[in-house]
Amino acid sequence: MSFGVDATALQDFNVELFSTTLTAQFMIHMKMAFYVSLVIIMPYTLYLLFGFVAPALHRNERRSTTRVVVWSYVLFMAGIVLDYLIIFPLAFRFLGTYQVSADIPNVITLESYTDLLVTLTLLMGILFELPILAWFLGKLGIIDAAFMKKYRRHAIVAILIIAAVITPTTDVFTLTIVTLPIYLLYELSIGIVRK
Repeated sequence: MSFGVDATALQDFNVELFSTTLTAQFMIHMKMAFYVSLVIIMPYTLYLLFGFVAPALHRNERRSTTRVVVWSYVLFMAGIVLDYLIIFPLAFRFLGTYQVSADIPNVITLESYTDLLVTLTLLMGILFELPILAWFLGKLGIIDAAFMKKYRRHAIVAILIIAAVITPTTDVFTLTIVTLPIYLLYELSIGIVRK
């Protein structure tokens, strides 16, 4: 067992994707266009919803709601970008080249590729909402900075487990790339709850 950068993780690799049904490519194209359009139009949709709700809010509630909505979107997009640029390529490389036996070839369908991409992207986007969740729980009085500091070690173990599930590779480099941003979000959440 080696504890370093896996040499195979940094080499180029080639995987052929297969379409197994007649309409698969068209449906995948439509599905991906739908998901991307949701992400693109989300700020405008939130703006319209806020315009509907804003007249019922006090000035300080409007300010707080605006900050929460903007930061939620920014954090979600940061999770998407991190997944698309780093986490998904590493996870796909591992899963696409993993074999129980050399006698069993991997036949990767277009559907499984896009399902993994969408699932990981959504998970990372949601995971990056940790500071917003911590702020909300802090406002409700459920958690505070002292509680989060007290259970920091438990949180680190949970973060490592989550990172290992998200990227099931065997090298420490990939695990660190996924763990570090989530841990920094946890520390940011402590600072947010403290305010």
